[in-house]
Amino acid sequence: MTDLLPTAPEPEVGLEDLLCFDVYATSRLIIRAYQPLLEHLNLTYPQYLVMVLLWEGQPHTVKTLGLRLELDSGTLSPLLKRLEQMGLITRTRLKHDEREVGIALTELGLHKKTEAQHIPEQMACMMCLTPAQMVALQQQLRDLRAALKANGLKD
Repeated sequence: MTDLLPTAPEPEVGLEDLLCFDVYATSRLIIRAYQPLLEHLNLTYPQYLVMVLLWEGQPHTVKTLGLRLELDSGTLSPLLKRLEQMGLITRTRLKHDEREVGIALTELGLHKKTEAQHIPEQMACMMCLTPAQMVALQQQLRDLRAALKANGLKD
């Protein structure tokens, strides 16, 4: 007697075979690991990324921050507004081009850098990676991102 119910074909590729799943799941865990470290700074992970860029000391505009963080202005603008409300940054229209908005740290924002200095080291310890492994993994991810962009994908 034959089975009247159709059976699903065996999948050729399972979830465990998908690189995208590993990247996605790892990314979520990394961001979750940052949360308790950022809690005492009263920053979210995306806000922390903005602050790290500003702590580098280079002048930035909304546009340059968006390019570096690979975020569109619709995502970045509310984030910057919140950082300004917290007293960490200022947003000022540039005199030479009023369409551009300059972003600068306040004294309080600069002070947060001292409070955040331990975070990269704590994350590296949590990930159980040597400095060399960290650099190699970062390079692989950057190469992967570059390859995807070279194939026409945009953020």
